[in-house]
Amino acid sequence: MDKWIKEASAFIERKTTKNAIDIGASFPHATKQGKYDKESPQWWTAGFWPGILWNVYHATNEYAFKNLAIQLEHKMDYLLNNPNKVDHDIGFMWTLTSLARYQITADETAKNTALLAANMLLARFNSAGHFFKAWNNWHGTNDNSGIVIIDSMMNMGLLFWASEETGDPRFMVAAKAHCDMVLKHFIRNDGSVHQMVRFNSLTGELIEKLGGQGYSKNSSWSRGCSWAIFGFAIAYHYTKEERYLSSAMKVTNHFALHLQHDPIPLWDFRIPSHTDGTKYDYRDSSASAIAACGTLLISQYAPLEEKRFYLAFGRDLLKRLYEHAATIEDDQNQALIIHGTSHWPEKKNLDTGLIYGDYFFTQGIYALNGINNNFWLGDSWNVL
Repeated sequence: MDKWIKEASAFIERKTTKNAIDIGASFPHATKQGKYDKESPQWWTAGFWPGILWNVYHATNEYAFKNLAIQLEHKMDYLLNNPNKVDHDIGFMWTLTSLARYQITADETAKNTALLAANMLLARFNSAGHFFKAWNNWHGTNDNSGIVIIDSMMNMGLLFWASEETGDPRFMVAAKAHCDMVLKHFIRNDGSVHQMVRFNSLTGELIEKLGGQGYSKNSSWSRGCSWAIFGFAIAYHYTKEERYLSSAMKVTNHFALHLQHDPIPLWDFRIPSHTDGTKYDYRDSSASAIAACGTLLISQYAPLEEKRFYLAFGRDLLKRLYEHAATIEDDQNQALIIHGTSHWPEKKNLDTGLIYGDYFFTQGIYALNGINNNFWLGDSWNVL
């Protein structure tokens, strides 16, 4: 094992130990001057800090991490009785809390909570359009009932797991239908990805494709590519449908082509090349961390002659993050990695630490260290 992987693991454990005291039972999202802000338990990122804690507990067996993760999970319990307060990111939120707890501790209560979350997610399925609606129907005067975003691919794992756990095919059927819809309407021939698509929620017909968090409707939002890479790799893991693996590989190849030798990808691979006084060239470390985890999973299933490329690319993404984004020399910065971009179109959280970047960096490093538990898959994995 390379020295940098061991060093990165030790760095994660050291900083998480400090953050367990400083952040505690709060729900961090993005850093401001090196300190994480706090969101409510219903914000879509609520599961990532508990997910980090479960990863570090799994690696160290230090009960303080486990106890804090459970405390955070229970702060989210009220949402399971309030479906109007949650959206499709039920998958993100409870995969990394209740499902993680069940996988590590075999606690039946945690399993039942994860299944309840999966049922709440299943209820969001639109049978006319074969999609899971991203958000609740109305936000002010905006009708969101037909909005779907590429991020949704990461929520399908909870449904695949629920079908495997219970034997109930409804979860699998709906998740596969959604994945096939994404293949049809989100993935371009060159491997780039649309971030947002609007459908008629009554007929299921396509209305328009939107830019969302990307620069434009024709651009290539790098984190959206990462969600597709990992999401389709997860879909292949559960279904063994070749079209999902092929799509994950195609988007990875697009990502690699546009990353080239940059240590951290641009937040959008198709930002304008001209200068008009606007700063476009922000980086997004979270896109690399997510893509690394997805690419490492692809390496488990890719044809023999391609395995080495995907494994090497995933390792290289993580090494670049460790060398160019990790806060190794800054003990006061609560983020594990910096240079993340949350939402450039709304000018939110630019060049900062993001809790989901930290989570996927942790998962990826631990995977290389052979001590990771991939909560998205419902079972342990090891890329070595």
